[in-house]
Amino acid sequence: MTALSIVVPCFNEQDCLAELHARLGAAARIAVGEDYELVLVNDGSRDDSWPAMQRIAASDTHVIAINLSRNHGHQLALTAGLDLCRGETILIIDADLQDPPELLPQMLAAMREQSADVIYGVRKSRAGETAFKRATAHGFYRLLSRATEVDIPVDAGDFRVMSRRALDALLAMPEQARFIRGMVAWIGFKQVPFTYDRQERFAGETKYPLSKMLRFAFDALTGFSSAPLKLASHAGLLLSASSVLLILYIAFAWASGQNIQGWTSLMLVVVVLGAVQMFVLALMGEYIGRLYNESKRRPLYIVQEIAGAEKLPGGDRRKTRLGYLADATANSDNPIGRGKRPTK
Repeated sequence: MTALSIVVPCFNEQDCLAELHARLGAAARIAVGEDYELVLVNDGSRDDSWPAMQRIAASDTHVIAINLSRNHGHQLALTAGLDLCRGETILIIDADLQDPPELLPQMLAAMREQSADVIYGVRKSRAGETAFKRATAHGFYRLLSRATEVDIPVDAGDFRVMSRRALDALLAMPEQARFIRGMVAWIGFKQVPFTYDRQERFAGETKYPLSKMLRFAFDALTGFSSAPLKLASHAGLLLSASSVLLILYIAFAWASGQNIQGWTSLMLVVVVLGAVQMFVLALMGEYIGRLYNESKRRPLYIVQEIAGAEKLPGGDRRKTRLGYLADATANSDNPIGRGKRPTK
């Protein structure tokens, strides 16, 4: 067990890795000396991120590089790193260096002073982001805060320091569609905000285009709130009341002998009702789809190989709770152990 684990999910971050390694290493040494590990998780990158991670792991005994079998997505890549890290205290940070690694000593000091289990970063400003991104992020966090049954902090991302007992509680939650900042809020314990100014991305482009942002937001809403289903039921009640009023109007017009010019209004009602029904069915389908994925009980991630583990005393035989470790360098023939690549 090490004093500190730093977990970094990476997707196409070859231009950031050298600077990331240098700054995280310097911050960790200031905070805990040499008793730390840096866990880099390659989430199916299509650039040279994995070869770069292998070179870093070969040159630095503190670095463990984990290569996932494919692109699993940011939250599952982060889950893999958290599942396989071994620190008493854990720092979560993205590879783009928008969250300054130099804040680590201050966050650890705040954790000790306040006897907290989680110190989570709250963004005072977001440099280098468009007005659209800032506005949508602002609206999303406040909508989420109102819609969910869990008190999820606003303007807080995954940048945080956690205790081992908080992480163990998090790893006891095996759901597939993961919204980790919400899951951390759900577990409780003492959690304290830490305000900071977010910086511009060091290099490369954002890995969260609009489509991924929308999917992420919907996962957050459906994972922590039944409000969409309640919205569907409220819409159904409203339409039912409107239908009663429409029936009364038709009966009154028929009794008074007025001609009802019906085609346009009839088609309007049919279209509105059909649209609402499809909307409700889509919401129900999302929740049912989540239940279907959970029922399959598949591992959340698959590790293809690990670089740097052989440098640890006795070799690093890490165990996973939520994923599957296919050890490509295994030499044992244990039939119930890790999978291995065929050898001559």
